[in-house]
Amino acid sequence: MTVIVLSNCPTGLRGFLTRWLLEVSPGVFVGSPSARIRDALWAEVREYAREGRALLTYSTNTEQGYTFETHDHHWQPTDHEGITLIHRPTEHP
Repeated sequence: MTVIVLSNCPTGLRGFLTRWLLEVSPGVFVGSPSARIRDALWAEVREYAREGRALLTYSTNTEQGYTFETHDHHWQPTDHEGITLIHRPTEHP
């Protein structure tokens, strides 16, 4: 299973993703493409997202059963003893 979430991205990018994934809610795409197709889709998302943000998550053989990647997102995936967590930067006054 693959999920891509787009925020503030061009409409054309959303249309491009609907060739391989189902848009179940605005900016939320799900499907089961092969790893090669998933990587190609993610490369296109990173190239054409412009000022938008994107998140990719997909099933894999890890302790959690999935992994994820981000593009221009303030929250970053961080490995902690083999488990991927999200690091949310704090704003200091």
